[in-house]
Amino acid sequence: MSLSHRLLLQPAEQRLANLPLPCSVQLPGGQRIGAAQPRLRLVVRDMRALMHLAQGAIGRLAEDYVEGRLEIEGRLRDLMAVAPALLGTDPTRESASFLPRLLGRVQRSLWERSHHSRAKDAAQIQRHYDVCDDFYALWLDPRRVYSCAYFAQPGMSLAAAQEAKLDHICKKLLLKPGERFIDIGAGWGGLLLWAAEHYGVQATGITLSKNQYAYVNRLIEDKGLQGRVKMLLQDYRDVDESQPYDKVASVGMCEHVGRPSLALYFAKIRRLLKPGGLVMNHGITAGGTDNPQLAGGMGDFIEKYIFPGGQLVHVSVMLDTLARGGLEPLDAECLRPHYAQTLWHWLDALEAHEAEARQALGTHAEKILRAYRLYLAGSAMGFEQGWISLFQVLGSHPDGVVETRQEPATTLRAAQSEYPFNREYMVGNPKVGERPLPSNAECTAFA
Repeated sequence: MSLSHRLLLQPAEQRLANLPLPCSVQLPGGQRIGAAQPRLRLVVRDMRALMHLAQGAIGRLAEDYVEGRLEIEGRLRDLMAVAPALLGTDPTRESASFLPRLLGRVQRSLWERSHHSRAKDAAQIQRHYDVCDDFYALWLDPRRVYSCAYFAQPGMSLAAAQEAKLDHICKKLLLKPGERFIDIGAGWGGLLLWAAEHYGVQATGITLSKNQYAYVNRLIEDKGLQGRVKMLLQDYRDVDESQPYDKVASVGMCEHVGRPSLALYFAKIRRLLKPGGLVMNHGITAGGTDNPQLAGGMGDFIEKYIFPGGQLVHVSVMLDTLARGGLEPLDAECLRPHYAQTLWHWLDALEAHEAEARQALGTHAEKILRAYRLYLAGSAMGFEQGWISLFQVLGSHPDGVVETRQEPATTLRAAQSEYPFNREYMVGNPKVGERPLPSNAECTAFA
């Protein structure tokens, strides 16, 4: 072993000693360091992995695992239990040193401005969502809702919690039969079809994923919803504004927009929304107020293997940009722990269907599976730690009408939208076009 490698042993052993669970590391020559009876064992195939361990660079360790330079023996839940201690710092804070902080911001600014053209966005979305439809079907719920579920009742299955989330959004938007509704970034059509079938809206969805576009259009035909629902392969910047919508939803979309384009994004939503109409923006946000990405290489890992072009901002930035775009923020709800639970459900389902996933993915199955397993587990841990969060922000396009409006419980002046300025409507008796919250009896667990 070279001198440089021997110098890595002491800091690596120190990190192992400070972990909350017993962990050991096996080096290429067979030498072992760490706990004698570990619950988690890391097998180093390349000494770069030992260097990343000594540095606490957990994003780099994740890359080492995907590329085969490191093996993980043990449960991923145990790995996530020790990951914060391995990191040793708060990943939501920027470097205290001025020069590294400045350099990081310059690099990030250059990256931001080169990653969000129409062509780039389309390529990045297709790289992630068009991996393989059969692969996603193995670990998502039957509706393929690829966003945070809403565990509104104890013991809910993932399928029931996803339907609860869809209904939660529809209730917040006060959807009514005949209204024109658009879902920006409609995925595999879960919300789009739920809103049309249970609330009677005229629904339009857009996506940049060719697979999702084809899949949802098949569902529309199979369900006989032609004329009531349409799915377009379109960039949000190109949506026709000549007939504004009554309601707008955007679920898991703002993460792909990029910080420099957020102002354009919310201004576009305002133009798509009728005066007095409501918009729901449901998206992942950064846990830190200033950091451009998660430290420890975690942001770089996700950019390289999972979501190219993705970027998170703090909810305060989201609200500020939404308001500057001419929309009025009305209600913000944090669902951070719900996303952690959603991700653990996804990981359990993926691991239960690993053999089918390998078959579906083909040539590059091993690398993709390693990346997604770490992404799902690491993201769950990130939500639990508060390093990342999830907010549903309800807003309106104020209509400028200042008058007295009779609401169910009180008389309010100057509402300027349909919003009743009372949360009772979210949890009270179902309104026309709504159905009660689905129970577990109506939905069986997937996987």
